Amino acid sequence: MANTSDVETLNSFLRGEISAVETYRQAIGHVSDERIRSQLEDCLHDHEHRVEAIRERVEKLGGKPAEGSGIWGTFAKLVQGGADLLGEKTAIQALEEGEDHGLADYQRDMDKTHGEARRFVRMELLPSQKRTHERLSRLKKTLH
Repeated sequence: MANTSDVETLNSFLRGEISAVETYRQAIGHVSDERIRSQLEDCLHDHEHRVEAIRERVEKLGGKPAEGSGIWGTFAKLVQGGADLLGEKTAIQALEEGEDHGLADYQRDMDKTHGEARRFVRMELLPSQKRTHERLSRLKKTLH
């Protein structure tokens, strides 16, 4: 029996993570510096891992995992599209804004989950998102 509230909240996180994956893939395709590309690929893999973990958790709760990024994916494409025209530094800045948004989503909505789902968000998703956010922030600082 699915806890509808937990499934909805986790699916919201899932759409954000799918959006992040889409945005990183797009950005990596426009980055020529191998060091920067490698760091971005590490962040991409972090997001891909969270996509899989959230999908598994939603299924475990008896829910149906979200399949796309929804409106956030459209927004991410617009932001990244503008960044593509302006270069790598702007692309990194757009990605960092996405990381800020993702971190804020986890922190704001974590308490909408209950029991095991809340533990999953607090102990796995949030710390993982913080590490990805830090990695990208460090990368951005090396570009200045």
